[in-house]
Amino acid sequence: ARVKLWLAATIALAVAFMFVQAYEYAHAYQDLNLTLQSGIYGSIFFMLTGFHGAHVMLGTIMLTIMLIRIIKGHFTADRHFGFEAASWYWHFVDVVWLGLFVFVYVV
Repeated sequence: ARVKLWLAATIALAVAFMFVQAYEYAHAYQDLNLTLQSGIYGSIFFMLTGFHGAHVMLGTIMLTIMLIRIIKGHFTADRHFGFEAASWYWHFVDVVWLGLFVFVYVV
């Protein structure tokens, strides 16, 4: 039962993250006039955060499928490769975000 709760929380936070990123894109475009054509920062910003957002979206879909499979009882203690693979993917996307955050927002 705990895995369902925490996986659902992870999915909810991922969706919230994507909404925050969409809000940031709207703000950057409308208020700051930041576009792909507005220079190297705009190009890099939208390219890096856009590719990351696409991977977050894919990961969220994967985690949602894993939650459905857990609810249906598809995994056991010995047979859970799909869940483990999705987990590795998700953690990789998390670690990439740490680097992107520093590169895009701090440096």
